[in-house]
Amino acid sequence: MAEAARWLIEAISGLSLRRDTAPIGTAQRVFQFVSTRAALVTQKKLYGYLKERMGMAYPKAFDDERFVRSINIAKMHVFAASLSDLTVHAIAHIAAASDLDRSERSRMALECFRSGLADNADATIDKSVVTKWLADFDQRLDGIRWEAIAGGATSFTESPKAIVEWAPIAEELKKHDRDIVHNSMRFAWNEIREDFRNRLDARAVVSDWRARVSRGSSEHR
Repeated sequence: MAEAARWLIEAISGLSLRRDTAPIGTAQRVFQFVSTRAALVTQKKLYGYLKERMGMAYPKAFDDERFVRSINIAKMHVFAASLSDLTVHAIAHIAAASDLDRSERSRMALECFRSGLADNADATIDKSVVTKWLADFDQRLDGIRWEAIAGGATSFTESPKAIVEWAPIAEELKKHDRDIVHNSMRFAWNEIREDFRNRLDARAVVSDWRARVSRGSSEHR
């Protein structure tokens, strides 16, 4: 049991989970919120799904190093999808409460997504997959309708699919779980969305973001 517990800690942990309750008034605070909350939801829902499906057998499974590796792979794929969803939601919400234009939204969203991946780079087993995550996110930004998702829950499309796709559960079981797991994942975002809305100072974030971009442009002249 001690060995299983050790593997469990190594498999499920590793994502940056630091939490706080301070106001969100800078771009960096937005990036930190998105990264840590995406990690929190990933850990909670992936762990919960495995525990629910495996029942009494699940502690013993963590003695299998290959199984633990499969969880680590799943963890990062679900995290990347969660990061994508929450990034889009956060930037859309900021834009709806400010004068952030479309090009600024895309640029800020991309930096937020990159920041979250960088926060958890040590937990990524296959470094080459990061390129695909970035390409997928770029493609998502190209076709996004910011006004249609601002303030709502419609941006949370990738994380429910990812948890079913990547969780190391038999396919014949997943097909019975899909709707339940999708709905559970979507529900998990409700508290995160409310927390972000209550703590956000969108105008301060945009002001800070523009100053940040301006400083960066000056440094590259």
